[in-house]
Amino acid sequence: MDLEARAHSEHAHELRLWLRLLTCSQLIEKRVRAGLREHFDTTLPRFDLMAQLERHPEGLKMKELSHRLMVTGGNVTGITDQLVAEGLVERTGVEGDRRAFRVRLTDRGRRAFTQMAEQHEHWIVEAFEGLSPRDLEQLYKLLGKVKQHQLDLNQRLTDALE
Repeated sequence: MDLEARAHSEHAHELRLWLRLLTCSQLIEKRVRAGLREHFDTTLPRFDLMAQLERHPEGLKMKELSHRLMVTGGNVTGITDQLVAEGLVERTGVEGDRRAFRVRLTDRGRRAFTQMAEQHEHWIVEAFEGLSPRDLEQLYKLLGKVKQHQLDLNQRLTDALE
């Protein structure tokens, strides 16, 4: 049973819409996770870590990776250890900080990530094939309005707490 099945017709339309968005997101993510496992013998967290490193060829400190991925340092360390063992990323010391490490993709890791990213994009495009170009544009704009409204609400809440 998916999240949307929890909603009843008497619930607010907004609640039912929220549950539909979550359900769609979960279904797409499930497809991506299965594809990464099946085609590349990897996981979404590993893919996400490599994606962050691909955007920063100079590498990122472990703490920066943890922040960007919104996970604990221990999670980043575990994933990084696996990727180092496979020769996909390398860890180097940070000058002036003996406790910090910078992580970056190796050439092999960059090639592997490029293949995964191309397939990932295909899965995402495939997920939206049921929509026309006009539908896609409209949905994008509408979700942009929802996003902006939420950002404004969050800012007002932050301002009220200060």
